[in-house]
Amino acid sequence: MVTKSLATALMMSAALILPANAADETTGYTLEEVVPGSAFHGIHGITFTSDNRILAGSVLGRAIYEIDADTGETSIFIDAPEGMADDLEEGPNGELGWTAFLDGKYYLRTKDGETLTLAEGLPGLNSTAWSPDGRLFTTQVFLGDALYELDPAGNAPPRKIMENMGGLNGFDFGPDGKLYGPLWFKGQIARVDEDTATLDVVAEGFEVPAAVNFDSQGNLWVVDTARGEVIRLNIDTGEKTLIAEVSAAIDNLAIGPNDEVVITNMADNAVISINTETGESTALTSGALAVAADLAMVTDAEGKETLYIGDLFSFRSLDIASGEVSEIGRVFGANIDYPISVGANGSEIALAGWSAGMVQRYDTETRTLGDIHHDFTTPLDALPLPGGDTLVAEYARGALVRVDGTDWSKRTDVATGLAGPSNLLALENGNILVSENIGGAISEVNLETGDKTIIVEGLAGPEGFDRGSDGTLYVAEVGATQISMISASGEKTVIAENLPIGFAGPAEGLPVYVPTGLAVSASGDVYFASDIEAAIYRLKRQ
Repeated sequence: MVTKSLATALMMSAALILPANAADETTGYTLEEVVPGSAFHGIHGITFTSDNRILAGSVLGRAIYEIDADTGETSIFIDAPEGMADDLEEGPNGELGWTAFLDGKYYLRTKDGETLTLAEGLPGLNSTAWSPDGRLFTTQVFLGDALYELDPAGNAPPRKIMENMGGLNGFDFGPDGKLYGPLWFKGQIARVDEDTATLDVVAEGFEVPAAVNFDSQGNLWVVDTARGEVIRLNIDTGEKTLIAEVSAAIDNLAIGPNDEVVITNMADNAVISINTETGESTALTSGALAVAADLAMVTDAEGKETLYIGDLFSFRSLDIASGEVSEIGRVFGANIDYPISVGANGSEIALAGWSAGMVQRYDTETRTLGDIHHDFTTPLDALPLPGGDTLVAEYARGALVRVDGTDWSKRTDVATGLAGPSNLLALENGNILVSENIGGAISEVNLETGDKTIIVEGLAGPEGFDRGSDGTLYVAEVGATQISMISASGEKTVIAENLPIGFAGPAEGLPVYVPTGLAVSASGDVYFASDIEAAIYRLKRQ
């Protein structure tokens, strides 16, 4: 499951890493892992196969994974580009079908390993299930709202059964042969007769029901993503029994051959086992971060430094003294909408989510999230300005937009014609620096006149950057998988290379798929996010 705000703009390689604590005598920096990575880049659909393997899919990660139920060990089962999966399920003959949400395709891999495309041109293909007699069904959600039957042989085109149901998400077939599923936008569980194209409600009162599955006893299990609830539902009476509570952002669930229940949580990169008797939850695998994208360093009045992290499914912070990661807010659990970029100016922070087209403010002193504002064009970064305005880098438009702090509908272009504005940094003189990802430059822009001066050029895909106390620039050159420092006189030195940055997105998507964040501490240590590993590293100054 991926929501519309995440999906709409998304339509628009593993690298070698230096061993931790390996010293570079030439540059005087040591590479250290600060926040360990995790196996996924957000996790969504999940299923048990007939031989009791667990498979799970990721949309952003564009992969299907296999998870060992005993050890939690994870491996890639189907890689990009075909591996993108919002939901997946095994068929009666050992074939595997899955929904490539952003690509608008439905894939099926036969038992012999052949991959078929059963549908295409249907953006938002979200959920899938096989009926007891071997028929195959899928739904569009968020980028459409329809139920289809597919031909598993790939000979016939998709047959639309019905539409405008209210977001029929992760569904399953019941003992009566009917289709049961959550209506995301209505907070209901519905029963659908796929032959007569009729729908009736069997239960309601959910906040955001995301997926359902039947166990062998005919009980319907439901997950509510907003409430973080796992519920057993009697479909005859509509009676609901709360079995377990976990953090918000549950995405899907699966029932094993012995009626074991496992769920996914996209904000925690987690696959969680639920004890159906006690309600106890046990993570088979999870991560401190889900994606690890943009970074911003803030120093408070007492000199404490905090690194803020745009994590797509959540907004988090890192206490750099203790190494503790804290959560500020997660999607569906807080007033926040897929924050992937973070810009800091003093104690004020602005969050941006290019996939959601959103910008909002966060006050580090009061620890409050401001209102969410949408309808920006691929906002890849945002920066608080003195006086309450906010500056937004609209990547696809090549523009810097100034937003009135008292009326967010008042938006004025400050500068246009930028070649992929990616990251923003405030200067003491009131101007700003911006990295131009496509243009390979860092430029200074006068916010009053819009005049642009190129400060550094010839960079390889610059994304996150920061400035040290002496004016030295530190830049993540993602196109070269390296970090460089550029002195005030313009001398460039590569301080680390072959880094795990530059996670590959769809060929037709934005060049900056997951922004690579970089921030410098008062001591001169350079922190950067690994979008490949969903980890945070530090280049420690010697």
